[in-house]
Amino acid sequence: MSPPNNLRGIIAMLLAVGLFSLMDGGLKHLAGHYPAMQVAALRALSSLPLVVAWVLLTGGVRGLFRVRWPLHLLRGALAIAMLSTFAYALKRMPLTGAYALFFVAPLMITAMSVPLLGEKVGPRRWAAIGVGLLGVLVVLRPSGEGMFTWAGLAVLLAAAGYALSAITVRVLHRTDSTQAMVFWMLAITAVGATALALPQWHDLRAADAWVIVAVGGTGFLGQVAVTEAFRSGEASVVAPFEYSALAWGLGLDWLVWQVLPDGWTFVGAGIIVASGLYLIRRERVHAEAEHP
Repeated sequence: MSPPNNLRGIIAMLLAVGLFSLMDGGLKHLAGHYPAMQVAALRALSSLPLVVAWVLLTGGVRGLFRVRWPLHLLRGALAIAMLSTFAYALKRMPLTGAYALFFVAPLMITAMSVPLLGEKVGPRRWAAIGVGLLGVLVVLRPSGEGMFTWAGLAVLLAAAGYALSAITVRVLHRTDSTQAMVFWMLAITAVGATALALPQWHDLRAADAWVIVAVGGTGFLGQVAVTEAFRSGEASVVAPFEYSALAWGLGLDWLVWQVLPDGWTFVGAGIIVASGLYLIRRERVHAEAEHP
């Protein structure tokens, strides 16, 4: 096993975040013209041909059918819920605000790992999770002056779906190939979201063709880049660079939609990010203690 190359991992993570941010910008554009469930379907359908080509080129076909079907069906259902709720939110709020709330997902993963995976979380990490949730309240501001709206709640639902999906990946990784996990999640999402979207399906506009192609391409390349990031570098070094999405969200909001979040959104985002960074640091400390 080769030693970690943290610089390569960091560069790959920064590239992945940029690609995913561009994909989210495309989803925000599409959400302005199509129902949320149709946007979820378009996201999966646009990337599926590229994933099929990747599976064929990497020789992963044989491993596609020796899988744990219940967990793959669960991941597909979670992906449909996550993409549709996130698309619903993107239509109604800036990217920066959506990212600020979505960053609660790592805190949810840590909290969910206790009942679902039997992992132990100490008082310091529970305190960090609590602080992060306070950051969520700062962003949402239940007084009614902030984003305590259906859109804000939709982002939290998307984050919860992402966290549950990440937990299933930890379980599936023991038996199923990466190709199988990526392929079946997209395939199930494409079929399920399309079926659910059909009753309210809108005809595709010719002007949106390039956006749909771009969403598929950036989504696929972003997945390849994030896989390379964690393959090359140490997770505790690479993961913090996911938060560079805030800079991308801010830039896209300003350049494309001419909107900016208020100061309280940045305060709440800072609290959530700080909590996430602390959790990453504690994970590293625990890993070093277990494997000195």
